[in-house]
Amino acid sequence: MDRRLIQELATGRFVANACNVLLLGPPGVGKTHLAIGLGRAVVQAGYSVLFVTATELVAALDRAQNEGRLADRVAHYAKPKLLVIDELGYLPFDKPAAHLLFQLVVRRYEKTATLITTNQMVTQWGAVFGDEMIAAAMLDRLLHHSYTMVIQGDSYQMREKRKAGLWTPPELK
Repeated sequence: MDRRLIQELATGRFVANACNVLLLGPPGVGKTHLAIGLGRAVVQAGYSVLFVTATELVAALDRAQNEGRLADRVAHYAKPKLLVIDELGYLPFDKPAAHLLFQLVVRRYEKTATLITTNQMVTQWGAVFGDEMIAAAMLDRLLHHSYTMVIQGDSYQMREKRKAGLWTPPELK
């Protein structure tokens, strides 16, 4: 990880500038932990922060749409200066869900900051959203003013199991 970038992000200046942050990497490498830490630092810098998983977010938007309250729910998620969307890409979304998320991204674009953790490289987002065009349009807005960090390494949980002798990676068997 780029320590200088993390220290810069912890100042909260990216929020003041309505820049986005994308944390990419395999499961278990600390993306959520880092997102929570940055969220706390941003709160300490005086900004509002909301943390939500991608599946919770899409479910809430879908429920609001079905109840005729989509505009209110989008406004709710558009309000915080930093919205942290965790675990994007762990489960695929259907096209209607992708369209709901796109509406929120458009609403926040260049006004507020969004931090996303994902296990999918951006080149795979078309498959995540079931729609290459909506993925490209979403990425166009998210990446325009952004910091992107790819975190590599072994899963923290699996590394601990290996140290305890409880798991051996398949390639070492």
